[in-house]
Amino acid sequence: MIYHFANCLIDTERHVFLRNEKPVHVEPQVFELLRALVSKQGRLVTKDDLVETVWHGLSVSDATISARINAVRKAVGDNGRDQAIIKTVHGLGFQLVADVTTDQKETSQVRVLDPVGTQTIRFAQSSHNTKIAFAKSGTGPPLVRVGHWLSHLELDWQSSVWRPLLEALGSKHTLYRYDQRGTGLSSRDLDGADLDAFVADMKAVADASKLDKFPIFATSQAVPVAIRFAEQYPERVSGLVLYGGFAHGRALRAKSPDDVDEDIVLGLIKAGWGKADSPFVKAFSSLFMPDATVEQMDSFVRMQTETVTPPNAARLRQTIDRFSVIDILPSISAPSLVIHANSDAMQPSEQGRILASEIPNAKFVSLDSRNHVPLPQEDSWTRLIDETHGFLESLNV
Repeated sequence: MIYHFANCLIDTERHVFLRNEKPVHVEPQVFELLRALVSKQGRLVTKDDLVETVWHGLSVSDATISARINAVRKAVGDNGRDQAIIKTVHGLGFQLVADVTTDQKETSQVRVLDPVGTQTIRFAQSSHNTKIAFAKSGTGPPLVRVGHWLSHLELDWQSSVWRPLLEALGSKHTLYRYDQRGTGLSSRDLDGADLDAFVADMKAVADASKLDKFPIFATSQAVPVAIRFAEQYPERVSGLVLYGGFAHGRALRAKSPDDVDEDIVLGLIKAGWGKADSPFVKAFSSLFMPDATVEQMDSFVRMQTETVTPPNAARLRQTIDRFSVIDILPSISAPSLVIHANSDAMQPSEQGRILASEIPNAKFVSLDSRNHVPLPQEDSWTRLIDETHGFLESLNV
């Protein structure tokens, strides 16, 4: 269905939103909230309605709903003072008060270029004759997202877990991301895989993309890879966004009640990897995002079991858990933003504080969350995206 209102158009089938006949990128939840409002064509939409349709019945705070309403207002050119398009009915909900008309024509007649909604996949040659698959999407100055545990360029693009993050990063930047060696569309051979090999993979993608200097977005195990790259090639790194990372791998640091033991992680992998219905792989996935919806968990499990073989899954974990960059942190010269969930089960928040305290002039942001993988339904999601965009804008890139 195509809806017209004010100077806007929303095509719910093609997931396209236009303002003044130009595409406007909005995050998935914002699009769904706008769809809920416009489909009522002026009738009241209660907060309970929004929780059911946008958040699928999950418990969310009034602050989260208000933040998404503000994002919708910004997208349509409204604001909370004027409320010319979206009106707040205090204590009850919201109304889209602009006149709405519908268009039953084939949606293919709405032709727009949506650079965020498409990706191009290519391959780069790395060390040990490894082929690294990488994708380009979004629009704006470059941003490199380092390969991590685990990814698949095609499955991630359709994932309810990763697509919101890819869209958020690609809304203001041309996003380059890749599958690390041994996983996804990249070569599955892990011979010679160590921290330096993963750094070589990142360099291969940057070289193939002809990127001279760029900011880096890294999560989890990708954080030490990004830090080692920044130490080896400081002239190529304009800034570092480091989320949920660590300075010293699990196998190298002292055991802590807040840390998951390596034997537990490997035991879950060996017991059920490659079996999507295995309670062991679901338990393993729950360590990454205990507050995921059923849809998100199913997507995450499928992506993990299809992107890496059982032997490679175990070998990768053993390799990752032995990464250490603690000795080179003081030498990092790039501006750095360190973000960490305060109750992360996979990488304890102490590791985030080490990174922020040892990297010169790094900014530290603690998120109120227990999810290692960021989830868009959380209150902390908005802060993660806002802090990332604000930091990248401060770099003037």
